[in-house]
Amino acid sequence: MRITILQGAFLPVPAIRGGAIEKAWQVLGEAFVKAGHDVTHISRLCDGLPEQEFISGVRHLRIPGADATKYSYLLKLREISYVRRARGILPEADILVTHAFWAPLFFPAEKFGKIYVHVGRYPKGQLRLYKKASCLQTPSEFVSVAAAKELKDGSERVRTIPYPLPFSLPESGFPRLEDRPKRVLYAGRIHPEKGVLNLVGAWKKLPESLRNEWGLRIIGPWRQEQGGGGSSFFEQLKKEVDSSIEFLEPIFSEKELMEEYKKARIFVYPSIASKGETFGLAVLEAMSCGCVPLVSSLPCFDDFIRPGENGYRFDERSNFPEDTLKKCLQSLLSDSSDSGVGQNAFETAKDYRVDGVAARFIADFEALLGRKNSSCPPKNILGSVG
Repeated sequence: MRITILQGAFLPVPAIRGGAIEKAWQVLGEAFVKAGHDVTHISRLCDGLPEQEFISGVRHLRIPGADATKYSYLLKLREISYVRRARGILPEADILVTHAFWAPLFFPAEKFGKIYVHVGRYPKGQLRLYKKASCLQTPSEFVSVAAAKELKDGSERVRTIPYPLPFSLPESGFPRLEDRPKRVLYAGRIHPEKGVLNLVGAWKKLPESLRNEWGLRIIGPWRQEQGGGGSSFFEQLKKEVDSSIEFLEPIFSEKELMEEYKKARIFVYPSIASKGETFGLAVLEAMSCGCVPLVSSLPCFDDFIRPGENGYRFDERSNFPEDTLKKCLQSLLSDSSDSGVGQNAFETAKDYRVDGVAARFIADFEALLGRKNSSCPPKNILGSVG
């Protein structure tokens, strides 16, 4: 099977500037090659990357893109030129996977392969325009439901297939929670919609004795062009910190990021983006290293967080979200030896290994092509991807 993956205009592959979607499709492309398929991956040309190269059997083609902006209408305008350039180099293929906004509108339905749209953001009306798309794939059941409602007719085209872990699970397991520093970790975009300000506020309300014993480490991109909240928001955050809180520059190396996960006992992800959070890959990454996750009540986490069993949740919709988060943190920090939850988190993460997730995509591709001995996966395959 010939598969083309067309990323959006704003981040490169490999994901040297981060990006959950970019990380996921890079490892999926390599898994498709490993399974015997021919893969071309098109992404942004920047940061000294060559226009063409092969990585793990995947042919990478890169074209000029653009920097991200906080204005959604500008994002769409900036992507038009990128998508037009991409059309000029698209090879003939059986399947064309893309999350670029304009691609399902500008490209013919069959010429470059059946159009397989990855819906990596909460739909905002655009899916009704994607009549040429053979499939609309989402990473969580929450987004699939929203996509089906938006489509009205054609909801049978919607699939739920999750993101895979972008790295292999550690062969030797992970350090016991009791052997790790007393550290709480947040890793992700430093942006208002991620609830980072609530996290810092909640931390400062903890008893001084706990803050003297524990540390909070916040890692992620804050620059606007990297998806962060920008310099003014970052400066606002830094004014709120004390000696128990530290900020680190973003880490895009998977190996280095795994080391951070392994050195934390609790991973907190307090997102308040009710229609912006579609999966939470960073949470799953931390779980794969045995961290105990504490997440908000957003429905995208329903697919893999079972409160009290493999993680914990707090209600970010309360009138006083800082106080709600502070209460949960205080309970966890006062009794942080719950290694059973960390072990269960690790076991959950096993279901998202890349080979298993890639096999589901391949089965779906083959079903769209009418290949024998293939069938479309059910709309909700979460929990059965290993």
